Amino acid sequence: MMNKISFFSICTLVMTLLIVSQSEAQDVKNGFRTSENDGWMVNVEEAYQLSEKTNKPILANFTGSDWCGWCKKLKAEVFNKPEFKAWAEDNVILLELDYPRRTSLPEAQQKQNAELQQAFRVTGFPTIWMFDLDKPDGKRFQIQAYGKTGYAAGGPNKYIQSLDKMIELKEKSVN
Repeated sequence: MMNKISFFSICTLVMTLLIVSQSEAQDVKNGFRTSENDGWMVNVEEAYQLSEKTNKPILANFTGSDWCGWCKKLKAEVFNKPEFKAWAEDNVILLELDYPRRTSLPEAQQKQNAELQQAFRVTGFPTIWMFDLDKPDGKRFQIQAYGKTGYAAGGPNKYIQSLDKMIELKEKSVN
């Protein structure tokens, strides 16, 4: 009887591990783990290409998704709200740059996120930057930043108002 229980337990454990590893493998695209948040990209190159195509600035969320309390609060109070999602779809390209502690990201994604953290001099989380990118030499990005923010109380509409001011800076710099 004990052997049957042990065998069943081992089979269950193996199946669980296979399912978990398969689901994690499916979440990786081109060396980057996809975001758990709808509408958010994780690859700066892909965000750049879409930004160029749509002429929308990039809104980057530097976050610690599995440990940062203020990041979780910002996500719940702003980013997950329909008002923000509708605004973002019309106005920006969303880029999530995550720095988790409990899970590991693919090496290429870790490298990209570390380079962007250094380029934007991010020292606290969440930090939200709005910017355009350019590649004049076809290799290295040049950054045109319009502003940064972090967590701010007041819900999605108040947050959107502050982001709209950054978009106004973009429009003034183009004209």
